[in-house]
Amino acid sequence: MKDQPLDITGFLKLIFECLEAAEVEYLIGGAIAEWAWGEPRATQDLDIVINLPIKAVSRFSKELEKRNMPVPVDIILDAMMEDRADLPLNAIHRYSGLKADFYLMREGDALRQSAFQRRIMVDYGPPIGKVYVHSPEDLILYKLMYLGLSGQPKHARDIAAILRAKKNQLDLGYIEEWVTQLGLGSVWKEMLDTIA
Repeated sequence: MKDQPLDITGFLKLIFECLEAAEVEYLIGGAIAEWAWGEPRATQDLDIVINLPIKAVSRFSKELEKRNMPVPVDIILDAMMEDRADLPLNAIHRYSGLKADFYLMREGDALRQSAFQRRIMVDYGPPIGKVYVHSPEDLILYKLMYLGLSGQPKHARDIAAILRAKKNQLDLGYIEEWVTQLGLGSVWKEMLDTIA
């Protein structure tokens, strides 16, 4: 497996092996989480929230290196110490070019902490198996934020797909509470009007 290209599911499996070996708790977001709650769509990268304690940094770096995704310890530590924008750690697989964006749990990030506590284990079947993903409510909230920031239509499509598939099962009170806190009321109303 060292020098052959991977597809996205093989890459995902590799990432899970790495996280398990490094004993790092995680939460899958983005398009892969969308597979569970909305409509599957193609992606070339993974969005993963990780709860990475300092004591696990070296082990995590070594496990990434073993799988041809080098991220040096000093880069990880720098990212952990940065207090600026929520930029992910990028791990790019040498032979496939596939990328994992690791978002770090940060003190004071109440939404991410809430999302991590509400993560749900989903069974994607072989070859992926059971993994932790964003709840549909938290995935909607993150997609709303990205939609508000970038205006990219993929986020609107993803939100609409979740709303159509899960509308009667969603905790709308939870979503609306966070929508208010995050100042996303107009974006949320627009999305609801779209699928009404």
